[in-house]
Amino acid sequence: MEMDFYFYFVCCFLIFFSKASTAIDTISVSESLTDGKTLVSGGGSFALGFFSPDPSSNNSYLGIWYHNDPNKTVVWVANRIHPINNSTAVLKIEESSGRVVLQLQNTTAVWSTNMKASVQNPVLQLLDSGNLVLRDGKDSNPEHYLWQSFDYPSDTMLPGMKIGIDLRTGFERRLSAWKNWDDPSPGDLTYGVELEGAPEMGLRKGLKKYALSGLWIRNGFSGIRDVRSNPIYDYDFVWNESEVYYTFSLKNKSRMSRVVLNQTESVRTRYTWNQETQTWESYATRPSDNCDKYGVCGPNGNCDNNMLPVCQCLTGFKPKWPERWKSSDYSEGCIHSKPVNCQRGDGFITIRRVKSPDIKNLRVNKGMNLKECKTECSRNCSCMAYTNLDFTRDGGSGCAMWFGDLVDIKQFQSGSDGMDLHIRVSASETELMEKSKAITLATVVAALLGCLLVVCYILRTRRKLKVEAEDTNANDKENRDENEDLELAVFEFETITKATSNFSFRNKLGQGGFGPVYKGTLTNGQEIAHRNLVRLLGCCIHGDERMLVYEYMPNRSLDYFIFDQTRREVLTWSKRFQIISGIARGLLYLHQDSRLRIIHRDLKVSNVLLDGEMNPKISDFGMARTFGGDQIEDITSRIVGTYGYMAPEYATDGLFSVKSDVFSFGIVLLEVITGRKNRGFYHANRSGNLIEHTWMLWAEGNPSDIVDDFLVETGDLPELLRCIHISLLCVQQHPEERPSMSYVVLMLGSRNELPSPKQPGFLFCNKPFEADSSPDNEGSSSRNEISLSTLEAR
Repeated sequence: MEMDFYFYFVCCFLIFFSKASTAIDTISVSESLTDGKTLVSGGGSFALGFFSPDPSSNNSYLGIWYHNDPNKTVVWVANRIHPINNSTAVLKIEESSGRVVLQLQNTTAVWSTNMKASVQNPVLQLLDSGNLVLRDGKDSNPEHYLWQSFDYPSDTMLPGMKIGIDLRTGFERRLSAWKNWDDPSPGDLTYGVELEGAPEMGLRKGLKKYALSGLWIRNGFSGIRDVRSNPIYDYDFVWNESEVYYTFSLKNKSRMSRVVLNQTESVRTRYTWNQETQTWESYATRPSDNCDKYGVCGPNGNCDNNMLPVCQCLTGFKPKWPERWKSSDYSEGCIHSKPVNCQRGDGFITIRRVKSPDIKNLRVNKGMNLKECKTECSRNCSCMAYTNLDFTRDGGSGCAMWFGDLVDIKQFQSGSDGMDLHIRVSASETELMEKSKAITLATVVAALLGCLLVVCYILRTRRKLKVEAEDTNANDKENRDENEDLELAVFEFETITKATSNFSFRNKLGQGGFGPVYKGTLTNGQEIAHRNLVRLLGCCIHGDERMLVYEYMPNRSLDYFIFDQTRREVLTWSKRFQIISGIARGLLYLHQDSRLRIIHRDLKVSNVLLDGEMNPKISDFGMARTFGGDQIEDITSRIVGTYGYMAPEYATDGLFSVKSDVFSFGIVLLEVITGRKNRGFYHANRSGNLIEHTWMLWAEGNPSDIVDDFLVETGDLPELLRCIHISLLCVQQHPEERPSMSYVVLMLGSRNELPSPKQPGFLFCNKPFEADSSPDNEGSSSRNEISLSTLEAR
């Protein structure tokens, strides 16, 4: 009897426990949820209940949050617009209609599901995905939902949720931000599908477009960098006859990730859960930069974060209002440089790696290939651009054509990002624009500007004098060997004239010490051996004119940034350290790895140019000397270069070597760290130049006092101090005590102990020949960045 009672008790307990456990995530008609109680999803990931964003407020809401998050991060709110200001609210299912209602005092409904069909056995269930669903308890299909919270998202997108439009009914699922951290009512920042011509994802502020994703191409959006390789999530964009939507899924189901709109910061942020710290960490944010924002550069403008200014006109276009453009007002955008004329035949140029323009003027033909697309666009005089698209997951493609202005274009640098856009331009410009990237053409008067051309011209001159007394056949052989060694392209003068539009004033970039500098476009380019040297594409000799053709450096020179109080912040310490290391590698190549040992003799911050990604390129080899064999030094009676960067032995005795370049590198390194010029340096309590000031602070044990304040706040102080140490080793008085560039590169790339520097070579020279070598400035007083350019045969 006792055993039977025990068995009966256990059975009753198990039955009760079973019912309780199955009911923990559901509500039936006979049940309800009141304040203080919660539903917890089957796997324990999410909870449904009442909460208050502000503990000091009487307002409370019905919502869903992460169950295991100590802060109960809310992902969905039912009664966003109508808060509950007392504790008498109840969530239940109406027996008569099957609707889910949130009522006050069992009378006033503040929120309900908008069901049309009634059901006999409705069940409300919180799934482990965070989706609150209403279903028929007798339906054999558990995924047949009568209503679901995923169809009515708040500010948060969860894995498996669809953000998009049902094309059959017009029903739209769109995120909307909370108005504030304590007010979940909908703000004006929303996120969803933009459907005009072809779909894309977009952020809006009110009715205005704020940031667009660009069209879907291949496996991602054209306006967002390819993030397929990320370890957290995968994503998809579906567009078919029934619906169009964006969704994401987790690669590891044990991870937690969500996308949230923030009204205050006007951003869409993806967060991931850090299990160790029990906190949410920001993983990615959009807009991530100014170019992500809609239409920053106006019609026909191209936004490029690697350029200054960021707004550029598309190739073949010019600012509509140049004066406004110069004052950073880009709202009016750009117009064609030369008017298009469809009847006479226009052409198309290709802009690569860009975000697609706004879809408001877009037409799509899903069955047309790229060739057919071009033909169709050419026939329609209103068609301003075209491209081909990959629309679907199964590889479907088609043609996209834009009519009218092209708005909201962003430039990418990586070959896997963005799309190719074919833009209509005047036929007179097509031939030049389709050939290659822009390059800079420097016209050189009386001297050569560039290492390879210096070698070419000087060796040719020397050999010409030498071979007059030698056999003609030997002379021919030497010239052939020389040409083979140099591998330098020689351009016809007509080619140069055409590339610069007959040296048009609008193509002039500036005036250098040797002559004007022009920008032009050539048919092709040449490659050289090292990434940290400006790439010389070729040369042209025409009468008395000596011209160089080399690659275009869009971000000017290093001094343009480090000595300017506003622009200096573009170059953070990590970027400056990369630049320093690149300069060092460039010098190492010149001194050790090139076929001829080259001494630059005029290394300074203004001769370090920056490409589109802020990579440094050593330029201006007009003073360079080449050494053959084992030669490591030479002497000259004609001093050329820039005071403030000259080694003492060179400035006083004309002795130059690889170690004189090392001295110049030490000055450059010091100027990059301090943001101050060596010559012209002034300190209220000290005399001397920047080197002497640094040496005194070093001796006093306060080297950090010389560092640019901006870098002290944001940089790696130990790394900064190590670079100061290296700079002092480079500027030591005696050449033999200075490190080689190979050792400098080693010191920059390691954390080994460094030798103690000895006293630097201080320069207090005010010689009478400190004049600008430019013909237009003869006799003018010297400035810090003046190069002495006495020409001599080498």
